[in-house]
Amino acid sequence: MTSIGIIGSGFGALSVAIELRRAGHTDLRLWERADGIGGVWRDNTYPGAACDVPSPLYSFSYEPCADWSSRYAGQPEILAYLRRTADKYGIAPLVQTGRDVVAARYDEDTAAWAVRFGDGTEQTVDLLVSAVGQLSQPVLPAIPGVETFEGAAFHSARWQHGIDLTGQRVAVVGTGASAIQFVPHVAAQAAAVTVFQRTPSYILPKPDQVFGPMYRRMLNHVPGVLRAERAGSWGLAEQFSRGLDDDSAVGRAISAVARQHLKAKVKDPALRAKLTPDYPVGCKRILFANTYYPAIAEPHVELVTEAVARVTPTGLVTTGGTVHEVDVIIYATGFDAQEFLESIDITGAGGRKLAEQWSDGARAYLGIYVPRFPNLFLSYGPNTNLGGGSIVYMLEAQARHMRRAVDRMVAGSFRTVEVTDSAEEEYDREVQGRLGHSVWAHCDSWYRHASGRITSNWPGSTHPYSRRTRTLEPDAFEWA
Repeated sequence: MTSIGIIGSGFGALSVAIELRRAGHTDLRLWERADGIGGVWRDNTYPGAACDVPSPLYSFSYEPCADWSSRYAGQPEILAYLRRTADKYGIAPLVQTGRDVVAARYDEDTAAWAVRFGDGTEQTVDLLVSAVGQLSQPVLPAIPGVETFEGAAFHSARWQHGIDLTGQRVAVVGTGASAIQFVPHVAAQAAAVTVFQRTPSYILPKPDQVFGPMYRRMLNHVPGVLRAERAGSWGLAEQFSRGLDDDSAVGRAISAVARQHLKAKVKDPALRAKLTPDYPVGCKRILFANTYYPAIAEPHVELVTEAVARVTPTGLVTTGGTVHEVDVIIYATGFDAQEFLESIDITGAGGRKLAEQWSDGARAYLGIYVPRFPNLFLSYGPNTNLGGGSIVYMLEAQARHMRRAVDRMVAGSFRTVEVTDSAEEEYDREVQGRLGHSVWAHCDSWYRHASGRITSNWPGSTHPYSRRTRTLEPDAFEWA
């Protein structure tokens, strides 16, 4: 029986584990460094944390939920859904918590992976699946003096709920997807809020809707309604993705809606100018929010567009020399999206280091398979992130392809599967060529590696990826 180890316990890990278990592969173990299932939805508990993809689409296709409280579910509901699903499909008992994977080495003699944990112990598996995701390592900005601040300071992904912000002077560094959700909650408590913005975002109104008891009963009991809700969300997301192509009509429409939203919510021309992007729509992640602009316009909230030069024991100083004295600093500075397993020392065939192979940016066939790393599969790997749509749709497609590879290994009594160099290179040329016609080719963002290579995103909508991964092409791999 083939043993399979999966790193993580979020959407990606669960999608792989459930797919394999449903296909009869039962020797599974999931390694989770934290104390429970959930991935980013376990870690991100900041006030207002919610999904910006409609809940009926941001869920497994085979496990629809008719009990979401609203169209865009909050963090507690999503976490509960993940844990409930893990229980239902028998995955929860397979999760080993407190298992921080620090290294994995492929043994060519045994065709197995030796996986080492932070406590020095090891486990060996035939197949290794990384499902650590692209947004799991929060980063603090490289600002001098960060460690010298004497008040409370924390990253939004490690929210300190024990700190009472009532009446405090709070600084928020960063204005990305997390900040636009929690800033209105912080502004409702704090005496003063100073928001440090490096680059403004395109923000669209969030078409949220409370799902009342009557609507939920309809979703539960009227055949086809829940499926139609999901299909409608998927169709809109596919069209939205077209706005990320060069000079597209959809992109121009998105830009117009975002600018109108800003104009309607922010009456002060000077403040509105600070919040107006000067780059093509889609270069940075497009955001959805109804309460962020009103919060920024509050009299006790200040938007600062000068860069932070340094942090002092009592506050922050901008490049223009302005001193901002604060009691609390909240860093909404995102994640190391280019890490791609750099925190784990992975050694493949012939002693090849994955970090060295990816020194100019991560790449993988279908975002899943890497040459010279046999029996290693990646969930949410390079070039599988989305500018629009549900990542869960992509994760399911990846999991199905992995299952087909494992099925063929077992049926053919193969010990190893490894993508060929030529298949990976041809696929990469195709993806990078398509990305060259996207908005991301013309701007800097966390989607790009320092080399300039776009490593995070998939070019376009999700259906072409699902179609591409629908069948296994045996000739793209070496089987032994």
